[in-house]
Amino acid sequence: MKEDFYDILGIDKSASAAEIKKAYRKRAIEHHPDKNPGDTSAEEKFKKAAEAYEILSDPNKKGKYDQYGHQAFGGGGGGFGGGMNMDDIFSQFGDIFGGGGGGGGFGGGGRRMVKGSNLRIRVKLTLEEIANGVEKKIKVKRKKVAEGTTYDTCRTCNGSGQVVRIQNTILGRMQTAATCTACGGAGQTVDKKPSNADEQGMLATEETVSIKIPAGVVDGMQLKVSGKGNDAPGNGISGDLLVAIEEIPHDNLQREGDNLHYDMYISFSEAVLGTSKEIETVTGKVRIPIESGVQSGKILRLRRKGIPSINGYGTGDLLVHVNVWTPKTLTKEQKEFFEKMSDDSHFEPKPEKGDKSFFEKVKDMFS
Repeated sequence: MKEDFYDILGIDKSASAAEIKKAYRKRAIEHHPDKNPGDTSAEEKFKKAAEAYEILSDPNKKGKYDQYGHQAFGGGGGGFGGGMNMDDIFSQFGDIFGGGGGGGGFGGGGRRMVKGSNLRIRVKLTLEEIANGVEKKIKVKRKKVAEGTTYDTCRTCNGSGQVVRIQNTILGRMQTAATCTACGGAGQTVDKKPSNADEQGMLATEETVSIKIPAGVVDGMQLKVSGKGNDAPGNGISGDLLVAIEEIPHDNLQREGDNLHYDMYISFSEAVLGTSKEIETVTGKVRIPIESGVQSGKILRLRRKGIPSINGYGTGDLLVHVNVWTPKTLTKEQKEFFEKMSDDSHFEPKPEKGDKSFFEKVKDMFS
C-alpha cells in the first residue's frame, strides 16, 4: 500500500501551507543526494518527499487527496512516482532549497528546467466502465520537438535561463533575477530546425495515449498522465495530460456515491403470488426472487453489486426498489372479481410492525 503523504512529511492534515513547505524542506535537505552519495534509500526518500509536497502544496490537489486518497491521481500520487527523475524535482522545487528560483541552487545543474504546457481532455465513461475500471486509448494533439531540431546555449543568459539585474537604490545595491525573455527561461535557443517546425522548433503531432482509469472514479474527477502534454523547447520537461472524467447517465441505474438504485416494476398478480425477476447490474444480469405478498416500496439490497470505492473501502450495494403496478383498465370479469374481493379480509390493508413507512425508508436510505 502506498505510504500516506502526511506521514512522509511528518505532519498532520491540519498543517498550514508554511508548515508543509517547512516539513518538505527539512526532509529534502536530510535525504538530498548531495549529502548522501550512493545511498539509494536516501534518494528514494527524497523522491517520496517531493511527490508528497507536489500534492499537498497545491490546494486543489490536496483537497482531492484528502477526499479520495491516492486513487484521486490514478492510483498513484503526483508525477514523481510515475518515472520523473531528479532533474524533474529540481526544476519544480529548486526554490525550496534557496537556489534563486532555479533548479541549480542546490545541485540542480545550474539551469532552470522549463516544463511544457499541460493539455486537458474530457473522457466519457459508462457506469459499467466506472464499476470495472477501464483502459482508454485516446488520440491527443500535442506539440513535440521536431526531428532534426538542435539548440544552442542562450547568449543572453549564458544558459542559466535567468537575467540578473543590479540596481542602485537609496537602500543600496539591489539584485533581482528575472526569466530570460530571449529563451523563455529554457537556457537554450534554436540553432537548426526543419522548415515545418515553429520558431521554437516544435511540431504539432497526433499521438495515441493509453490512459488507465481505476474503478470507482466519480464525475468531475481529474486524473493526470505524466509527460503526455506539450514538449518543452530544448531539454525541458514535457507537460502533463489532465483527464477530466464525465459519467454517462445510465438508462436504468441511478448512482448515489458507491451505491446504485434500480426501480423494478411488478404486476399485481406477481406481488400476490410471488415471482423471480432478472435485473441489470454493472457486472451483468442477475435473477432475484420476489416473495409472495411483497409490498410496493420494499427495498431489496444486493450486497457488493454497486461501485467499488475509489479509496479501496470495498464495494457499494445495489438497492432494488419494488413498485407494484396497479392496472388502470380492467375487463368486465376482472372488475367483477375485484368487486367481490373488496370486502374479503385478505384484501384489507393490515400493515405489520415490521413494515416501515415511506418516510422511515427514506431515512434508512440516507443514514
